[in-house]
Amino acid sequence: MENHFYKSTSISLILGALLIIITMVMHPSGGSIEHLIKISKTITIAHSLAIFSLPIILFGFYGLTINLLDKWKLSVLAFIIISFGLIGAMFAAIFNGLTLPYFLNQYSERLEENIEVLKPITNFSFAINKPLDYIFIVAFCLAIMIYSIIILLENKFPKWIGYLGVFIILFSIIGGLTGFIFTSLIGFRIFTFSITTWILSSGVLLYKSDK
Repeated sequence: MENHFYKSTSISLILGALLIIITMVMHPSGGSIEHLIKISKTITIAHSLAIFSLPIILFGFYGLTINLLDKWKLSVLAFIIISFGLIGAMFAAIFNGLTLPYFLNQYSERLEENIEVLKPITNFSFAINKPLDYIFIVAFCLAIMIYSIIILLENKFPKWIGYLGVFIILFSIIGGLTGFIFTSLIGFRIFTFSITTWILSSGVLLYKSDK
């Protein structure tokens, strides 16, 4: 039964990582309010896919957490932190990916006469999105660091996945200290693809661990 559990959760990690990749490839760049209305369907589809992937990823991390349990149960702490990060990602996707396009589309036929009202509301939505993105980024950095340290100390997985996690976190710290903007589209894509590599690799190793 335990083997089946690890297999199902590993598949969830792999599937979740692939869904994240698809989401980031589909994710359009921002722009004017007119541009946002024009691409609103693409924005909605991309963020709906992102929200759909979150519980799948969380289930996958649950299996990874159980597999990496140590005497200190630190993997449970990592799982709790991951949960906070995914909640932040969910709210960011809801605000900017679902609510904002729906709201702006209500004014698509009378945009010019309402543009001065819509601009502050759009800016406010983006302002809400930034701290939610940082919650996601910091939470994943902390959680992956904990998982990676457990892997390096407990030898349950090959050490290279632990070193990969440490490298990603060091890269993120250096980027933060040098003023790299992780909340821009390019910055967020770089960070997301980095952690997706770690998640995908962990899913494959978790799948093999049941053997």
